[in-house]
Amino acid sequence: MKHVDDRNRLQSLDILRGLVIVLMAIDHVRDFWSLEAFQPEDLTQTSPEYFFTRWITHFCAPVFVFLAGTSSFLYGHKVNDKKALSQFLLIRGCWLIFIELFVINFSFLLGFFWNEWGFFLQVIWAIGVAMIALSGLIWLSDKWLLFIAVLLIFGHNLLNTIVPADLGSFSWAWKMLHEGGYHGLNASGNWGVYYVYPILPWIGVIVAGYVFGRVMLFDTGKRFKCLLCLGVGAVGLFVVLRYSNWYGDTANWEQQKNTLYTLMSFLNTQKYPPSLLFLLMTLGPAFLLLMWFERGKNKLFEWLKVFGRVPLFFYVLHFMFIHLTSLLYFKLVHGEWFDLVNNQNAKTWPDYYEPSLLRLYLAWAVTIVVFYFLCYWFDRYKSTHKYWWLKFL
Repeated sequence: MKHVDDRNRLQSLDILRGLVIVLMAIDHVRDFWSLEAFQPEDLTQTSPEYFFTRWITHFCAPVFVFLAGTSSFLYGHKVNDKKALSQFLLIRGCWLIFIELFVINFSFLLGFFWNEWGFFLQVIWAIGVAMIALSGLIWLSDKWLLFIAVLLIFGHNLLNTIVPADLGSFSWAWKMLHEGGYHGLNASGNWGVYYVYPILPWIGVIVAGYVFGRVMLFDTGKRFKCLLCLGVGAVGLFVVLRYSNWYGDTANWEQQKNTLYTLMSFLNTQKYPPSLLFLLMTLGPAFLLLMWFERGKNKLFEWLKVFGRVPLFFYVLHFMFIHLTSLLYFKLVHGEWFDLVNNQNAKTWPDYYEPSLLRLYLAWAVTIVVFYFLCYWFDRYKSTHKYWWLKFL
């Protein structure tokens, strides 16, 4: 087997993280630049181009959350102080929740949440809560952590029969933990919180990533065998369970009008909350990609690594960038400050607006180029400055 040095082992995580960050931006650019009047996953209305534009971004959240757990383990291994790791995870988790509420909500909507219909809680919130949970769970043995991860990832679909109404006044708790969705916080229900990412399965993912961190300490041969087994095993289990329509997702796949649409139905698994099959489908290939990223070196890997070293910096700023540039585009081209995100009712869209994949991918390419230089600068800044707050970005 080709020798893979320690630096390649760790850089492969940055490359994978950079890849999912770049793919994630496709979906967010779509929200601001080329929103459709239909859901791209709706096989009765979508096209293969729109479906796979959405589907490829499904890999982002699971891998991002999983690697947050892996990075937590490696940080703990570095400092060799479980108490310090626990404190770090607790503080970082609270910090991420703050960023979700007061920075990302604002940059996404260009307005503070208390002046609008309410606020949303997305992936940064989920990672924050999961890190707070992990700050306590790390005191357990690896066997208990693995048991908890498997239980939450493989077992949370058993809870699908429970609906928020079953819990009465505590319906909000079930939405937050498992169901997701909007919950009104005032008497009229027109102001509240939208739980985009219910936290229960994501805690399972981050704990699994933490346990996986130990695999990254194995020697090259043993590590590659584990990555191969995990990758092939997850993909294989996904295919078997999905084909059987037995367990692991809320909607069965069905034969469609042609082979391509049947494949789309097969791949169309639930993200909110992430089903077992959704997680197997997305995390399985990630293990195999880590092997590839360790084995070779090329310019693409070096390019992706720049994004992967400062992912939170990218995530926080890119919403503001794509929102403002989309507004500027519609003003310059059509003479109107048209805001897609804050005007998602297709019936009120102006006549000149049409979704365009070409416009989407051009805007995405520009965004990636701009943020390559911003991320490169910030990574260098972090490496040459030792301010305490930089380790939380």
